[in-house]
Amino acid sequence: MNDYMVHPIGKVRTSEEGTLIELEKEYIPALQGLEGFSHMNILWWFSCCDNEASRSVLTAGQPYKKGPAVMGTFATRSPERPNPIALTTAGIISLDKDRGIIQVTYMDCHDNTPILDIKPYTPSFDRVENPGVPSWCAHWPGSIEESALFEWENEFNF
Repeated sequence: MNDYMVHPIGKVRTSEEGTLIELEKEYIPALQGLEGFSHMNILWWFSCCDNEASRSVLTAGQPYKKGPAVMGTFATRSPERPNPIALTTAGIISLDKDRGIIQVTYMDCHDNTPILDIKPYTPSFDRVENPGVPSWCAHWPGSIEESALFEWENEFNF
């Protein structure tokens, strides 16, 4: 088996200012050219679920109210998974290239969450015009923007 090394490039900071990504100093030069992109894909570590028990969870009992009775981890966005890696697409509110701070619209993670990588959102690679989803979640919003007003508490069993 190959060994893989992953090094966080920064952390999430949540405060009264909002949600910020603070990069480690050595990664600040990697922000060059990010100006002009409205959104980015952020890979982050579910650090609160990085333990043997969470990494061994392969199924979940009906995490979604209208979903199947049992779902495989790869059919959910659960933090309990073999490799606790998460992906969030977020809007860029501001970019401070000198300090290595990016203010984003929203991330579904905790303060101090490790950031693994950042990639610009580009519709030619990241957007699917007509994605297919199961009927039990077909009523979910069709975009991040619509999701902000959606009553998600009516969808989950946790």
